[in-house]
Amino acid sequence: MQIRRVVTGHSDDGKAIVASDSKIEGFRPQLFPSMEFHALWGGDQPPTYPDEGAPLPHQSWFPPVGGFRFLAVTLPPASDEAPEIADEATAMAELEAFAPGLLSVMEPDAPGMHTTDSIDFIYVISGEVIMTLDDAAEVHLAAGDTLVQSGTRHAWRNPGQEACRLIAVQIGAERAG
Repeated sequence: MQIRRVVTGHSDDGKAIVASDSKIEGFRPQLFPSMEFHALWGGDQPPTYPDEGAPLPHQSWFPPVGGFRFLAVTLPPASDEAPEIADEATAMAELEAFAPGLLSVMEPDAPGMHTTDSIDFIYVISGEVIMTLDDAAEVHLAAGDTLVQSGTRHAWRNPGQEACRLIAVQIGAERAG
């Protein structure tokens, strides 16, 4: 699926302009082909204005302190069967190339559980999702719900019959200690 992204900026004389109007193609990793990720915008530092509306440099999937990411994610229902992966090393390399650092935060002994040094603002567009925290605490979210995820250990699971679509804004944060 494609998502339209319109970006504004400033002309050389300081006037507001549409810098770009494009379609962002979704990424479906071999490891999770029913999932879809759209990396819509991001930067590793706070932006400064005026600017021309050009994409800002960023190196990893998760933002550093002061950095940010704007994402759309589609999570398949739990009933979708995981495919058999013929070449897991290639599939993992593909995911790492698209989302550098994503796999490094995942816990091998607790599938799906991960912790990031970010504050994440989530809005559920459609479907439903369950966020699992420590001690198996669960939060059910449905279309129209929002979540502020504050650097906690968590995992996502879609218990519904349809795909869950959500928007996320992540802002890099410092972890004390």
